Amino acid sequence: MIIEDDMDDQEFLEETFSILDYPNPVIFFSNGNDALEYLLETNTPPVLIISDINMPNISGIEVREKINSNKKLQKLKIPYVFFTTAQKASVVAECSLSDFGFFTKPNTILEIQNTIKTIMEYWLECYAPSLVSEEADCLTAA
Repeated sequence: MIIEDDMDDQEFLEETFSILDYPNPVIFFSNGNDALEYLLETNTPPVLIISDINMPNISGIEVREKINSNKKLQKLKIPYVFFTTAQKASVVAECSLSDFGFFTKPNTILEIQNTIKTIMEYWLECYAPSLVSEEADCLTAA
């Protein structure tokens, strides 16, 4: 799931995911409110959320806070990654890196592809909280 209000960035990300050819479908939301509505209604939650921070109406930080404060969404433990142009130390601190990650949007399509590949490869190798059952032994799960 990608939450991104900039249509050019959406196109770059769509192209990137097409080139990288990951098996999961990618769904885009232009604003956080639509993304939250989807998350509350869907029976198939995303494996990963990649979100911009600076968006009108509701910021990516506010979306993450709403997910973290909603009992239903909290239980899903969906990894949340910020992918944004914001680079100020105060913004990074506000995002609380313990919430999975903060990546700065690069300037070229090749750099975007490399960054997305890094994010995706990490989550393919990592035991994502949303993919491990409470009964599973994370150290031995294959």
